[in-house]
Amino acid sequence: MALSGSYSLVEYFGGDDGYRCGYCKNEKGNFSHGMWSHNMTVQDYQDLIDRGWRRSGKYVYKPIMKKTCCPQYTIRCHALKFQPSKSHKKILKKMSKFISNGELPAAPDEGEPMDSASGEAGPPEPTKVCQSDLKHIAATDSEKNVPKSPIVTEVKKNLVDSSAASSENSQNDSASVSGCDTAAKAPKPGMGADPSRPPCRKAKDLRKERRLQKDQIRQQGDGVSSTNAASANQPKTLEDFMSESLGESSSHRLEVRLVRSNPPSPQFKASFDASYQVYKLYQIVIHKDPPEKPSESQFRRFLCDSPLEAEQSPDGPEMGYGSFHQQYWLDGRLVAVGVIDILPTCVSSVYLYYHPDFASLSLGSYSALREIAFTRQLQKQSSKLCYYYLGFYIHSCPKMRYKGQYRPADLLCPETYIWVSIDRCTPLLDSSRYARLNQDPNAGDARAVKDVGRALVLNRRTVMPYAIYSRKRKGPSDQAEVQQYASLVGQDCAERILLYRS
Repeated sequence: MALSGSYSLVEYFGGDDGYRCGYCKNEKGNFSHGMWSHNMTVQDYQDLIDRGWRRSGKYVYKPIMKKTCCPQYTIRCHALKFQPSKSHKKILKKMSKFISNGELPAAPDEGEPMDSASGEAGPPEPTKVCQSDLKHIAATDSEKNVPKSPIVTEVKKNLVDSSAASSENSQNDSASVSGCDTAAKAPKPGMGADPSRPPCRKAKDLRKERRLQKDQIRQQGDGVSSTNAASANQPKTLEDFMSESLGESSSHRLEVRLVRSNPPSPQFKASFDASYQVYKLYQIVIHKDPPEKPSESQFRRFLCDSPLEAEQSPDGPEMGYGSFHQQYWLDGRLVAVGVIDILPTCVSSVYLYYHPDFASLSLGSYSALREIAFTRQLQKQSSKLCYYYLGFYIHSCPKMRYKGQYRPADLLCPETYIWVSIDRCTPLLDSSRYARLNQDPNAGDARAVKDVGRALVLNRRTVMPYAIYSRKRKGPSDQAEVQQYASLVGQDCAERILLYRS
């Protein structure tokens, strides 16, 4: 069978062996099915994560929910409907205050979230593949699919709200990077309160007073519509909070750059060493890794390598689909990196790491808010791209429950693969670590495997349905393994993804 266009190629590993859990530290309690992906289309990966899969580098894994010690539920946020909570507003204001006045908080807030993915999700490289068999078939055509638009995209702070509700006078603070490598300025010592001046009033009271004054002016003015008055009372959007108090006189300049990591763009290559050094410090200081563990090769395998092809669609985002690094540059210094995948219907968060000097800025939460705003920006270019995936939600691990604060949010039912509002899920998870989240007893897996014989396999440079391959195969039957694989990826993916057979 000849291949046309893009394709996905995987090796399936099963899931019999337990390994160390990064959440509860159980040495053998974490169980998952795994695949090594040599190549993956963005649509196939979108369909896989909508069945509970997730990637770590080129390794794609799916927790065995009824068996693993800490069940991991895929979670997504409705980016267009998101409104920042009180704690989110606090984080955004803290960042705005730091950029405007140079006031770096003394210590991180309690509850700063952990990472959204584990670097120890499975084996670091394939174990069964015969590379000579793949040379002919696995030559990726991703180079020709790389979009012609600029590979470096400046993600600006004055993002327009997807519902067109952001204010018209939002200021842009995503200024150009200065040439110097400036460290964060410590706040200057104050002189104390001035007894000759009236005492400070609460910001909430001042805002309320200004709002009342504006309403009075509108009511007195001629020709002012009630619609405008109502819109003035709308709650601030995420973009409003990001853009306020950030002007040309700011003490710091923050720029967010989007660079393609696969295939690596020139800008990605130029900043690779700076990015690795931040990652190394982060792992050693924040995660207490021994200095030799976060090696350059480990960093490359975990956060730079990706099976996803660079693809572009006429109705897709300007930068195309695939794997990217979102780099946070402060005064010309790289301080944080968010690793993301841009897929047909979502932005998927892979990992976030930052320089420990800036831990007090709650960069884990701040970057998630920036990525939600980025998703809203992309939705204007691609109407289907409207979700933000935060990886896995682990209700049994209190430190990982923070992902449920990005509302409205859904969890993926591990049996029917139907999305269920997190509000309906939490009572079930309070009483049991594992739960069938969809409470409809008649609901089932709409993409359940019906005919494993139609699954595509690659054997000796030839693509064929499994039914044909199984008749030619010599030795013990592998039908049980292929049946398990097909049931996990679903009928549609089984008929598109090539399963390597030696």
